[in-house]
Order: sequence, then C-alpha cells, then structure tokens
Amino acid sequence: MAILVTGGAGYIGSHTCVELLQAGEDIVLLDNFSNAKPQVVNRIKELSGRDFPLYAVDILHREGLEKIFAREDIEAVIHFAGLKAVGESVKIPLDYYQNNVSGTINLCQVMARAGCKKIVFSSSATVYGNSTDVPFREDSPLSTTNPYGSTKRMVEDILRDLCASDPEWSACLLRYFNPIGAHKSGLLGEDPNGIPNNLLPYIAKVAVGQLERLNVFGNDYDTPDGTGVRDYLHVVDLAIGHLKALDYVRTHKGAEAINLGTGRGYSVLEVVKAFEKASGVTIPYRIAPRRPGDIATCYADPSKAKKLLGWEAARSLEEMCADAWNFTRRQQSGESQ
Repeated sequence: MAILVTGGAGYIGSHTCVELLQAGEDIVLLDNFSNAKPQVVNRIKELSGRDFPLYAVDILHREGLEKIFAREDIEAVIHFAGLKAVGESVKIPLDYYQNNVSGTINLCQVMARAGCKKIVFSSSATVYGNSTDVPFREDSPLSTTNPYGSTKRMVEDILRDLCASDPEWSACLLRYFNPIGAHKSGLLGEDPNGIPNNLLPYIAKVAVGQLERLNVFGNDYDTPDGTGVRDYLHVVDLAIGHLKALDYVRTHKGAEAINLGTGRGYSVLEVVKAFEKASGVTIPYRIAPRRPGDIATCYADPSKAKKLLGWEAARSLEEMCADAWNFTRRQQSGESQ
C-alpha cells in the first residue's frame, strides 16, 4: 500500500517524500505544479534512489482524484496541497477558500468512497492568530487574522467533525511554525516563484545579489533586539515529523492537533547574523515600518509532539542557514538544474 502525498513537489512536500521513500514507504505524488517545479520530482528520485507514480492533478478535479484511488492502493494521505501566501490570501480570498477548503472536502469525499480514512494535514501556527500568550499550546485559543489562516482553521474543524461522525477516521493536524533550511545535498530547498514571502529565501536572494536588501519590518518590538521573534525549524526535522504523524494515524482514531516547532524563538536579526556566518556574505538590510497583524513573539510548546509522536526538532539555526546557503549556491551555479 502507498501514501498519497498531495502537493508533494512543494518545499515541505518534497522533503517529506524523500524521508518517506528512504524509510521504505511507497508513495504516490500528486501536484498541480502551480507553485512547484517539475524537476523537483527527479531530485526526489535521485536522493531516494526510488521511483513512484506521479499525477499532475489538482485537488479540485474530482475525476482526477477518483482515477488515482482507482489505480493505486492508497493507505493514507499526507495533505500539503494548498495556496499558502498570507498576503496573497488577503487579495484573492475566494481562491484560497475554494482551493484550500473546497479542495480538501473534495479529497476527503473521494478518500471516504475509497475506504481510505487516514490523513495527516498540513495546518499552520497561523490558527493562533495574533495572540501574545506564548508559547502556543494546542489548547491555546484559536483566532485568525487573514484568509489563509482561516482556511487552515476551517479544514481543522472539518476534519474534527469528520472524525466525530465516523470512528474509522484518523486525522493528525500538524501546526507548523516557521520551516527553513534545505536538504543537506543542496538538491532540494525553498525556491519560490517571484519575490519570496518568507524570511530565509529572501535573505538568500539578497546574498546572491538577486535582491538589493532585506526589509526588516519593525525594530521596536518588546524583544531582545526589537525585531520580531519566530520559531524556525529545519525543513528536514519537519518532514520527519510527518513520518511520525503517519505512524500515529495508523494506530489511533480521531483528530489530534499537534505543534511542530523547536520551542524557542529567534529574532529576524539573529537569523540574519546566523546566515552571514554560514555564508560569509554581509546581508544589507533596512528597518521598515511594522506590518499590520505582525506580533512580537511567536513560538511553540512542542511537548505534545514529543509525548504523542516521539518527535523533537534536532537541527540548529546554524545548520538551517548553512543548508539553505548550500542550496542557494547550487541553484545559482546551475548545479542542481
């Protein structure tokens, strides 16, 4: 039996596919390639030394999903597919609700008819909204400040209701904090189209001269250096968390929300300094006004992940930056094309 990985060619999905294959799991990869590059699939095969079925299908396309479940023996689904840019979600909210919410409903309906009732869902720390009660625990109050976060919270509610309605269902709702870094090989990493939304790929593009400088949004927060503090974790640690969650849904029923983070925060300037140390490149930056909705500090209480999944983040900020820089250099030189 195989694991269907939706959005499997994306940043987190591709790293998870490698970890699954190296752990001996069979996978089926689904991606519509709206925000992923087809060559990533070949890199997954190269790193794992294994082949797998690939479907260029959108989760909104029910007939395409039904064909996958008819052809493949799917045991469980790890569900990454979705639109993911906070700022964009404010501009085109209907696209986000249609893709992330309606697409997931579509997927779950097809899964149910096929008798596949195990799902690991890619949720987000954005479900905690702008609360200042850190560290965030899974029982912290939920609120959202943008359509992207609202879609994640809605899907969590849908999966809880689904599990409550049918005791055969099992869902693990993984609330990520801030994944950064890249595969040690330099073949996989975060390579967004256009100007990056996330801090580290933006810093990396500044380091190689593709962008002039980094904008640091606010330096007057109540933090050690005045810049925002976030819980950054290595993308490979995050990928391994999905394998642990897969084991969990295989042996437990019902829905469970679990944070995946390191349990400590790093400021924007700490990340800049760590990247400068890893790369040997000075990162020019300027202080810009705070962005609406940003909070001073956000980090996880990861104790539930340790207790239920046996998972802990293992890689340091220095390793995250070094691996990201290695990936960026290889991309720049064309080695990983």
